[in-house]
Amino acid sequence: MAQNTTPSSSSIPLDPILPNSSSSFSINRTSSVTMPTSTSKPPPSLDPSNYPNGKKSLAGISLRAFLIGTTLGLSISLTIVLRFLETPLWRIPFFLASLALFHFLEYYVTAAYNTRYASISAFLLSSNGWAYNVAHISAALECLLAQRFWPTAAYLNWGVLAPGLKIQVVLGLVFMIIGQVVRTLAMAQAGSNFNHTVQVERKEDHSLVTHGIYAVLRHPSYFGFFWWGLGTQLVLGNVVCFIGYTLVLWRFFSSRIFREEKFLIAFFGEDYVEYKKRSWVGIPGIH
Repeated sequence: MAQNTTPSSSSIPLDPILPNSSSSFSINRTSSVTMPTSTSKPPPSLDPSNYPNGKKSLAGISLRAFLIGTTLGLSISLTIVLRFLETPLWRIPFFLASLALFHFLEYYVTAAYNTRYASISAFLLSSNGWAYNVAHISAALECLLAQRFWPTAAYLNWGVLAPGLKIQVVLGLVFMIIGQVVRTLAMAQAGSNFNHTVQVERKEDHSLVTHGIYAVLRHPSYFGFFWWGLGTQLVLGNVVCFIGYTLVLWRFFSSRIFREEKFLIAFFGEDYVEYKKRSWVGIPGIH
């Protein structure tokens, strides 16, 4: 007679965690939940400056990035529409777009290449003082008023390269592109050695940068902003603000470079003196 191979119900445990199951199996079931142990590392503490109202507030940084990006997108769109309508007023939203791009790049390059100093102030939105804001508002107003009172006259006209394309606009665009590229490269190549403020004490990791763009220009970020600023006024077609920007920027950078180089000579001694001899500033009248 064939033997019945079906196991009896009494030989099959109904639940593996009943007492008739092995104690080791029960332990394995409960140990699947990760429990903190003496070797577990606690999560890293958050930098207090990252909290709201801190100098590196994540909320503040994200809000500024959102507003700058929105401004850039809307300004570019309006520039295209007004240019298509063949009105010189396209220059005002273009100016606003260039400002938005400039301030975005100030923070982005700092965050990418000089992360330690990537604070809210790196946007340079409010750290340049009231005169900076007045200058840009004045530039936009002059362009608007010139169009209102001299809509067909040559307010600033050096000639025309093509229908609707003035020489000073093209020259201004060249100045702006060169200026922005040089400044961005300067910040990236200097890395942790770059700072938006003049340093009066040498830090341990502060080294003299003489490669890349610094092999030619010893203050490329100043060179870049100077020519970028003048380029914006040429594109806007401003006369008064072009002269004003030239005088104010020249005086500012002349004084700043003179002061900064005294500290750099104190930091690096003869190395900086020799470097100064073989490099140039690139701003007329500043040596």
